[in-house]
Formats: sequence, structure tokens, C-alpha cells
Amino acid sequence: MAFSRLWSDTLPRSVSKKFVAMLCTLFTLLYFMHCLTDRCSTAPAPERASGQAAQDWRAPRNKMLLQKWIATGFADDAPLFGGESEQRSHLSSSNPTSAVWSGSAGKLSPLSDGTKKLPQAIIIGVKKGGTRALLEFLRVHPDIRAVGAEPHFFDRHYDRGLDWYRELMPRTLEGQITMEKTPSYFVTREAPARIYAMSRDTKLIVVVRDPVTRAVSDYTQTLSKKPDIPTFESLTFRNRSVGLIDTSWSAVQIGIYAKHLDNWLRFFPLRQMLFVSGERLISDPAGELARVQDFLGLKRIVTDKHFYFNQTKGFPCLKKAEGSSKPHCLGKTKGRTHPGIQPQVLQRLRQFYRPFNMKFYQMTGHNFGWEA
Repeated sequence: MAFSRLWSDTLPRSVSKKFVAMLCTLFTLLYFMHCLTDRCSTAPAPERASGQAAQDWRAPRNKMLLQKWIATGFADDAPLFGGESEQRSHLSSSNPTSAVWSGSAGKLSPLSDGTKKLPQAIIIGVKKGGTRALLEFLRVHPDIRAVGAEPHFFDRHYDRGLDWYRELMPRTLEGQITMEKTPSYFVTREAPARIYAMSRDTKLIVVVRDPVTRAVSDYTQTLSKKPDIPTFESLTFRNRSVGLIDTSWSAVQIGIYAKHLDNWLRFFPLRQMLFVSGERLISDPAGELARVQDFLGLKRIVTDKHFYFNQTKGFPCLKKAEGSSKPHCLGKTKGRTHPGIQPQVLQRLRQFYRPFNMKFYQMTGHNFGWEA
């Protein structure tokens, strides 16, 4: 009683009320800070699920990263996170969802939208044939969602299992198609059986190009990374004096399309495979894209209005890249200047490939005109 009289005598009533209010506010803030550190036993906590759901609840930062649709440049290897070695480290990590690439429209959407599915269509080849261009052109279509980095599941990471592979895929809605592209699948002997084991209904797309031009392009890419490699001529021939081609060199071997196709036809019928001309992908991108969209059972949305021809680079570019309102061409690794090759060497290579090309034309029912 004496204390209350002393308090009222020493402080005006209005000041004492303000002081009490400040104390209450301070205690309230301290209490909330205490709860935010997860040490508050009286505040109701959200019910935590068990198993995978609990793991997802405890890792909101990881899941928030997946809400951002990434729009990058169009490098030849298209590493999602920068350099090729960094890309491999992300694909090899225990959290492969970090490598997910945006599909359509480049819009943010709630993480609960759609589900991750194994791909219904795969671009299986060929290296330096135009696979990157085709994938980026297709990604403009709103019903196609694709992984940007090459997963290399069926040739390098098969032991990781289908669950790991599925986690690499972007989320898709009903009616959307999940895709990926890894050109080395076409020349990997085990790939057809492994893809068949995943789904016998998988649609396969192969982008092919004049094997001689493809070999030179392959060599040019390697030369840009390893300037001290032997000349194209020395790698092409096992015995130059008799014109014996070294078929063990990968740049030559990849172009024997009939040999590799024969391996795929043991598991998949021809009707499940579409062969895209790498040359026509440059001269008539809309025409080739129409064939691909028909093959995938999609409406022809990607048309000639999406492209313009870049005279400097010498190939078509997108007027509006996926996730962007600006025109965009493939990266600087496209359109490299080829080194000078002796005409006799190129002529000998054409002679070597001619019978294999003819067989390939017969197998696919399409003449690509590489002999002209």
C-alpha cells in the first residue's frame, strides 16, 4: 500500500500508464522472439508429418529454390549452374532436385503444382547434330517441360536408379510432356534396353546431320577445349597411304548412323522414333518443329513467327526465348569456324560414309540428301 502511494506520488498517472504499456510491449516481443527460436513450449506448433513429408517440412529453403524457373543462355553443353564440372557435381549430389530446369512460360508457380514424372519423350542423339537447338525451340511450347542439363542417366548414372532420375525432372501438369536430351544415348549400347525397361512407350527423337560435317564440327569443339590435339587428318585415318578410316575415333564412329539405329530397332518400333534433319532445322526450323509437335501429339504452337534468321551466326534464333521477352540465339559455342580440312580427306570420308548413309535412308524411309 505504501509502495502504491509512493508510486502515485512520484509519477503522474499518464506517465505511469505509458511505462506499464512499454513494459508489456517489451515482454510480448521477448516472448515472440523466444517462440521463433522454437523454444516455446506453450505456443501451438504445427503438426509434423513423418518420413519424407517431415523432411520436406524441415527443409523449406531447399523447396523454395525450386519455385524459381531458371532462364539461362544457350551454351552448347548448357550447364545449368555454370561450368561443366560444376554441372556434374550438381547432378551427382544427393539432392538432384537442385538441377531442375524450367519448362513452359517461365512463370513462378506454387510448388504443389504438378508432379514429377519420368520423361515420355527423349532426344537421344546425335552429338553436334542440333539437339540443343531443337530442345530450346521446343521449350517455347507451353505443353513441354524439359531438363536443361543433360542427365546422362542411361549411360553414366544408371546405377542411381529411377527415383534419382525422376527427381531431376521438372514438375508437369496434366497434358504436359516431360522431356530430356542426352545425345550420347544414341551410341550407347545399353541405352535402348534401359529406356525400354523404364517405359516401352517412350518416344525417341534423333537429330541427324551429314556425318562428314558432323565429324568436323565434333573435332572443332574438341579443338576449342584442347588446342594441342592432333590434326583432323591424322585422327581420321588409320593408314593414310591406303585411305583406311579409323572407325575407333568417336568423331567418325558416331556418324555410322545405320549401325547405331539397328541396336535401337531391337527394342523400339520405327513408329516410336522421329528423325529430325539437322540441316532443315537451320533452313526451315518451323517445318521441322511442326513434324516434332505432330509426333508428340501436341498442337502446332511453335511456328515460323517464333524465328528469325541471324545472318552473322548463320542459323535461326528465337524472337522470344523461353522465360524472356527478348530475342535470343544459341550461345557462342554455336557457329564456330571450322578449321581448314584438305578436300581429299573430306572426299574420302564421304566415300566411307556413303554405304552406311544409303542403309540409313532405307531403314528410316527418308533420304536426307547427304550425297548431293
